[in-house]
Amino acid sequence: MKAIRIEKNGGPEVMNLAELPVPEAAAGQALVRIEAAGVNFIDVYQRTGLYPVQLPYVLGLEGSGTVEKTGPGVETLQAGDRVAWSGAPGTYAEYAAVPADRLVKIPEKIDFPEAAAAMLQGMTAHYLAVDTYPIRSGDTVLIHAAAGGVGQLLVQVARRRGARVLATVSTEAKAELARKAGADEVILYSREDFEQRVKSLTGGAGVDAVYDSVGQTTFLKSLACLKPRGMLVSFGQSSGKVTNFDPAMLGSGGSLYLTRPSLFHYIADRQSLERRASEVLDWIAGGELVLHIGQRLPLRDAAEAHRRLEARKTTGKVLLIP
Repeated sequence: MKAIRIEKNGGPEVMNLAELPVPEAAAGQALVRIEAAGVNFIDVYQRTGLYPVQLPYVLGLEGSGTVEKTGPGVETLQAGDRVAWSGAPGTYAEYAAVPADRLVKIPEKIDFPEAAAAMLQGMTAHYLAVDTYPIRSGDTVLIHAAAGGVGQLLVQVARRRGARVLATVSTEAKAELARKAGADEVILYSREDFEQRVKSLTGGAGVDAVYDSVGQTTFLKSLACLKPRGMLVSFGQSSGKVTNFDPAMLGSGGSLYLTRPSLFHYIADRQSLERRASEVLDWIAGGELVLHIGQRLPLRDAAEAHRRLEARKTTGKVLLIP
């Protein structure tokens, strides 16, 4: 089978299209023929070494496809089942052996690209808005990178829960996507100071929560946008790691809360995974949550997908098609 493998950490140039044996389905696993694989910033972090992995390593943590065969002990799946998953490695490939307890069945109304686009980013938007900072009707929240894959879904979920949504983007084209997703106010951070704009839009009060996937360049201003006892949900670092943070700033800023969550802790057990995935997929199947698949690239172009993602030249979801 063809797969994108790295043998050392580095830039996109370390990603090689390799010919590898089709994996075997071990006990508790299913062999899946991959139809679509999601591209996410965590893949970039693993490629660069920011998140260490054992090399050589086949990239990709999110995908969808068809079960080819099951290993010993698997009773919940059979050949032909349409499935999707997040959190199991090796999806930048034509096949993957995936733990059966990580797989969820895809509703008939959802195709493979939609399922691959929904898993990591859809469940991320869900846990951020439903559990990490549970948005309540009447809240005002700030969402950075609102035209991205998580951003557009998070805007929709926040609006679904009754929030007023302020969103930041870098271009007019991305602003239109954020508005289409439901943002009440869109701030072009490339043209204006988002902290000052947030203060103006809230009458100086600030917001109840900030959802920040950008990291280094937005962190301090995100804190300054919060109301007293507001929460900064820092769930990514596309601009770099936050360093030299003094926790005393939380006190002086108004007894603020700071959290750095990860999806994998919110789907650690089967019950949590099934609940979260089923809600997201049901919303999509019912038209209540709209996916935006910005780019679909062939597997061989995985390095180009990473270049575009890192340069912030993508909107919505980026997929690789084996």
